[in-house]
This record gives sequence, structure tokens and C-alpha cells, in this order.
Amino acid sequence: MAAEYQDYDYVEASTVKFDDLPPLDPQIKENMRGELTTGLILTAIYFTFIFSIPVLNWYFPEIAFKPIWGGMSLTWFLTTFVTMAMAFIIALIHTVLYERRLKNVEKLQPVKEDDEDARNVTIS
Repeated sequence: MAAEYQDYDYVEASTVKFDDLPPLDPQIKENMRGELTTGLILTAIYFTFIFSIPVLNWYFPEIAFKPIWGGMSLTWFLTTFVTMAMAFIIALIHTVLYERRLKNVEKLQPVKEDDEDARNVTIS
């Protein structure tokens, strides 16, 4: 099915040799390094929060199991509402930082409209 398209040279799955690929552009390499750093930092923050809840249950049960809202304990509140809010906030931070990096790359190397490879780039 994909072999019918002639816009590009079709390569069958599992035939790409990674050793034969050219090295990444410096801008792409820097962008990927920033993505990895951001992802690791945000993951560490999220996991620290998640793993602190059992610690709170174990060492501070009088605080952890105190009913705060409708009979819900503090740890249930943290694991339901706060964790969901943290997931959305972390996704927002990651997206904002990613878009900021893309704008910096776009300033360094503007995309030309008549460039043949520009059709594959979607930076808004």
C-alpha cells in the first residue's frame, strides 16, 4: 500500500541500518538533549511525589489518614486530585518548554517556503 506512493523512496520495515544513517544536525541534537533533560527532571519530580505518599502513610499515619473532605483521607486526596493536577501541569510545562526550544531553533535557522524539505516541517 505505501509502496504505491512515489513522493519518496519507500523503505520496507526493518531494513534500515542505523549505522548507515547520517549524524543528526547540531540543532536537532541540542533539541533532543533538551527534551531528555526536561523529561528526566519532570519524571523525577512526579516520582518523588508519588513515592512520598507511602512514606507519608508509614511515618505520619495521624496526618495521612486524617479525614479532610467528605471523609476522604489526605493520602487519597493526594493520589486522586493532586496527582491528576500534577500530570496536567507537568504536561503543560513540557509542552511550553518544547515550543520555546522550537522557536529558538526557528530563529537560528528560518524555514524557506520554496525549500523542498519545508513541506515536512510544521512549526507554527
